[in-house]
Amino acid sequence: MPAKSSVFIATSLDGYIARPDGSLDWLDQANRSVPAEEDCGYHAFMKSVDVLVMGRHTYETVRSFGNWPYGNTPVIVLSRNPLEIPDELSSSVSHSSESPADLHRRLSNEGAKHLYIDGGTTIQEFLRAGVIDELTITVIPVLIGSGIPLFGSLPHDIRLIHRNTTSFDFGFVQSTYQVQSNCEA
Repeated sequence: MPAKSSVFIATSLDGYIARPDGSLDWLDQANRSVPAEEDCGYHAFMKSVDVLVMGRHTYETVRSFGNWPYGNTPVIVLSRNPLEIPDELSSSVSHSSESPADLHRRLSNEGAKHLYIDGGTTIQEFLRAGVIDELTITVIPVLIGSGIPLFGSLPHDIRLIHRNTTSFDFGFVQSTYQVQSNCEA
C-alpha cells in the first residue's frame, strides 16, 4: 500500500515560506505570540510520521538552528549533490537523489506508512509528481511582500478538498486539504 505523503507548513498571508534569503525572522516573531503549551498540532502530526523527506536547503536551515528537532525520526535529504552528514545524525539522516515518485515507491515498499514532505522545492516537486495526499497549511497574519513561495508552477490544476480549518486566538489560521486525485471515492 502506498505511503501517505503530507505537508505541514506555515506561510505568510501572501504565501511565502521564507524571505528571499531564506530567513524565517517573520515566523520567529509571529511564534512569540503563541502560548507555550500550543503547538498547532505539530507534535501529534510528527507522532504519525514514519519518514521526513526534505530538501537540502531546508536541511541546512534546520541544521543552523543548533539542536536537531526531529530526534530519531528517519530523515531523507534530497539533493543531486553529495551531502555531508555529521556523525551525531548519521543514524537517522540519509541522502537521496531519487525522483519523488521513485523515493515514494521505495519507502512504501520498505513499509513506510506516512511521509512528511518539507521544504519549498521538495513540496513543489512532490506535488508535480502527484505523490502528495494532504496539505496542512498554517497561515501567519503577516505580509512579507516577497520571498520563497510555497507553491510554484504546475503542469495542471491540482484540485483540493477542504477537510478542516482551525482559527487560533493568536491569529494563526490552519487549514487541511486532501488532494482530490488521491481521495477515496
